[in-house]
Amino acid sequence: MKEDFLNKLRERYACKAMNGEKIEEEVVERILEAARLAPTSSGLQPFEIFVITDQEVKEKIRPVSWNQSQITDCSHLLVFAAWDTYTEDRINYMFDLTNEIRGFKNEGWENYRQQLLAVYPNQDANENFHHAAKQAYIAMMAAITQATYEGVDSVPVEGFTPNDVDEILGLKEKGLRSAVMLPLGYKDADNDWLVNLKKVRKPMDKLVTRI
Repeated sequence: MKEDFLNKLRERYACKAMNGEKIEEEVVERILEAARLAPTSSGLQPFEIFVITDQEVKEKIRPVSWNQSQITDCSHLLVFAAWDTYTEDRINYMFDLTNEIRGFKNEGWENYRQQLLAVYPNQDANENFHHAAKQAYIAMMAAITQATYEGVDSVPVEGFTPNDVDEILGLKEKGLRSAVMLPLGYKDADNDWLVNLKKVRKPMDKLVTRI
């Protein structure tokens, strides 16, 4: 049991070809729930996830995504779109939501709210976006891991032109910018050059320094 999680990480790989088979919606919902439950800085969850099943939309995204076949051959395409910046309204919404769900206000928590309000909205918007995008990546990893448990293949996609994806999905008007994409589906083993190759990772002594 202790090795279950590690074994799933050993099994998963970046799927290079998908067969178009549809994933059951209840499975997709569990993958999305894993992303929703992922940790984020200050609990702000500064991103939204767009779940794309419309084939016409996927066809528009593929040419601006290095023509990667998984974009159109996947069952569900997840686009993680980060906030374009931190605003008072966005920060206050999450703090107010916390107070509502927990049913009380905490002085230390309210002081922390004021600390964030004094810093984030005054920072450079691009700096804020990159910070928000990092949080989206954490959520994506949770989605990838849950997908592996569900027997669903995936591949994180950074090879795309963000401005074009933003335009296709109308993200700018929503105060969002695309950060990373995650096609979900089932492997087409006959056409996936990576499926039977050994996973390659640095040895531990090249990766970890113990101090």
